[in-house]
Parts: sequence; structure tokens; C-alpha cells
Amino acid sequence: MSRLMPAQILLAAAALASSMLRGLPLLSAAESPGPVPQSARDWSGLLVYREANRSAWQHAPNGDRVIFFGDSITQGWDLDRSFPGAGYINRGISSQTSAQMLLRFRQDVVALRPNVVVILAGTNDVAENTGPATVEEIENNLMSMVDMATINSIRVVLASVLPAGQYPWRTEIQPVEKIAALNHWLAGYARDQNLTYLDYFSAMQDGKYLMKPELSPDGVHPNAAGYALMKSLAEPAISKALAKGRP
Repeated sequence: MSRLMPAQILLAAAALASSMLRGLPLLSAAESPGPVPQSARDWSGLLVYREANRSAWQHAPNGDRVIFFGDSITQGWDLDRSFPGAGYINRGISSQTSAQMLLRFRQDVVALRPNVVVILAGTNDVAENTGPATVEEIENNLMSMVDMATINSIRVVLASVLPAGQYPWRTEIQPVEKIAALNHWLAGYARDQNLTYLDYFSAMQDGKYLMKPELSPDGVHPNAAGYALMKSLAEPAISKALAKGRP
């Protein structure tokens, strides 16, 4: 086998670089490639609560540590107002799918060692916020979160997906059947795994599997009346979960 001399190596490297750059637009000295998109910098949202996690339980009573984990429906919920004095922690991030939530579950839930986690996920998967997702893929992500919680002795309250007839940001998607299928699976899985199932859907749907108009401004996100109803359902579910022995 012949050996390349240093000069030959440099020439070969220059030729390779030239071929890779050929056809790409060149930037002038005054131009820049622009900021890296947020999705590329922090796709899973690990930076959102990283600092807050350092002092997460300053106002929570011992033995009553509860985390609400979810997307914008969770993020928009003023837990201090709904559960005054409870010290419950909100770890919702707007627009997130179950795949993104799974990647931050260890940091934003497990590492904080709560007694209970209330998981509300799936509607943004149905809306295809990060691309098409099958019901089975959503189920797998939720099962992985439950597995991590159970292994770490965290009780799980598994919430149904809220009713929605249309997503304002993805009007071409028809979500009713997929939400129904996911909720059917969630109820059965919670029963089989001895988890606490939190059925928001039944109380919030209008009889046609759409969100009751008085509970939401857009048919997806709860308003004050919607959150008040959710609070009345979440409170006994949390108490039920806390009464259970650790997994």
C-alpha cells in the first residue's frame, strides 16, 4: 500500500472540502448563518425548568409532593390558585408531544422525587406537532414514562386526553376517533397496571365528543371554568393515588 506524503494529504483534503462545498451558497463577511432554530437547540425542553428544579420543593408539605406533567394545557394551569397551599409543581411545556415529554421525564419528574405525578399527554401527538404519530407510538411513550415512575416508587395519575373536534393550528386533522382510541387504551392500561385513571374527557365532552363550548375559548385549551372542573376531578384522583402504597 502506497503512503501519501504530507503535501499530497493537504491537496487531497482541499479537494474533498471543495467538493463538499460546491453548490452551497457562500456568505459574505457581513452575513451570518442565522440563529439555530429552537427545535434544534432544545427539542425536548430540558432548559425550561433546569434552574427551577434546583429549588423545586421549597413550599411543598412533606409527603404531599405532586408534579403535574404535560403540555400547554398543564402549563396554562395556575396550580397555586386551584390548590392553594398544596405546593404542587407545574412541569408543562406548550406544544410538546409525548416523545418530547419522555426525553425530559427523568429531569423534570424522576429527579425531583415526587410522591405523585399527574401525566397529561397525547393531544399534540394527535395534532402531529412533531410529525405523524400512531396511537401505538403514543402509547409506547406513555408506558415508558410510567415505567420510569414505577421503578422510582412514584405513584402515577394517568389522565385522559381532553376532547377536541379540531385544532386551530392544524384544521385539516380530524382528531375525534384518535382521541377516543387513545383514551380507551389509557383507561384499560391504568386499570391493568393499578394506576389511578383521571377521566377529564367524560366530564368535558358535549355528547358529540367535542369540548363543551363553555369550558374552552378554542375547543382545545380550558378556560377558567374548564380548569375549575379539572381541579374537581384531579383532587380526588391525587388523594386516591397518595393513599396507595408506593409501587
